[in-house]
Amino acid sequence: MLQNSSMSSPNSSVLSRVDSGRGNARRARGWRSFTAGIALVATLVFGNVAGVRGAPGEAETDPAKAGADFAVQGEYVGEIGGEKWGGQVIALGDGAFRGIGYKGGLPGDGWKRGDERRVAEGKASGGSVVMKGDDHTATIQDGVITIAGGDGSKIGELRKVERKSPTLGMKPPAGAVVLFDGSSADQFNNGKLVEGNLLGATNCESKLKVGDHSLHIEFRTPFMPKSRGQGRGNSGVYIQSRYECQVLDSFGLEGENNECGGIYSQVKPAVNMCFPPLAWQTYDIDFTAARYDESGKKTKNARVSIKHNGVLIYDDLELKSHTPGRHNEGPSPDAIFLQDHGNPVAFRNIWVQQK
Repeated sequence: MLQNSSMSSPNSSVLSRVDSGRGNARRARGWRSFTAGIALVATLVFGNVAGVRGAPGEAETDPAKAGADFAVQGEYVGEIGGEKWGGQVIALGDGAFRGIGYKGGLPGDGWKRGDERRVAEGKASGGSVVMKGDDHTATIQDGVITIAGGDGSKIGELRKVERKSPTLGMKPPAGAVVLFDGSSADQFNNGKLVEGNLLGATNCESKLKVGDHSLHIEFRTPFMPKSRGQGRGNSGVYIQSRYECQVLDSFGLEGENNECGGIYSQVKPAVNMCFPPLAWQTYDIDFTAARYDESGKKTKNARVSIKHNGVLIYDDLELKSHTPGRHNEGPSPDAIFLQDHGNPVAFRNIWVQQK
């Protein structure tokens, strides 16, 4: 299923097209000087910025009920000083936000680990969120971030985009086993339907036990702006019940081995491809099981390639041992396990092709 084993960005159809003009040389120099500074000046104007209701741990699964902060958070792309930049705006609750700027574009679409990255934070006050530094401003209004220099002249613009995985909604190929299509949870032990046609993260395991296989699975993390770390949209896809590929709302984070796409506690992904909360995401997993001899001794480690939202985050990665939380390694086929970590993570369109 993972036909292209090279690391590549999604094609232009995955990302909404951005219209932006180039600044003149003077403005470009001004922006480069500005970004070399420690902080970004940003005024994010978006009307009513009342924070999301609720205490840490509370979650929303309906975008229509998620509040004004949800409407602001998300991804932005454009040009500043003639250079491509991406932006991710993360809601932190009660009108607080963190902004991440990525020189070259969004993660997986121009920006890669080690490229320039800028961070700023601010809190809602009087209808805006202000992040200060030097003499520049960035104003978000109607889904557009307008960057202005100290003299008020425009030096760049970023527009809000909504990326979608190129494998979202992918149909199972001939011979694949459909584990979940929204009609029932009967293919899972302890499976439970939520919201009528989604599979809940209920510590459920597939009745089918698999060896070498390809797996397609779609997941959605809830909107939990006041929660942090492992308490924010946490679940996990356990390949063969032995190797966890973490599920977490780690939108805008570093992309560590305990964040979305991480092989839990062992390996971090090539890039953090986590989309904003409530966006549907995909894992496309190509797995080769560990090999054992007749005495039960392991002779070859398991290997895996994974695409997260269409971008390769592991290319034939060797899995030297099981991850914590479920089954030890062994020679027998085993189930696909979906972890319950107390957050309303949901799954859909799950199918497997055995080899």
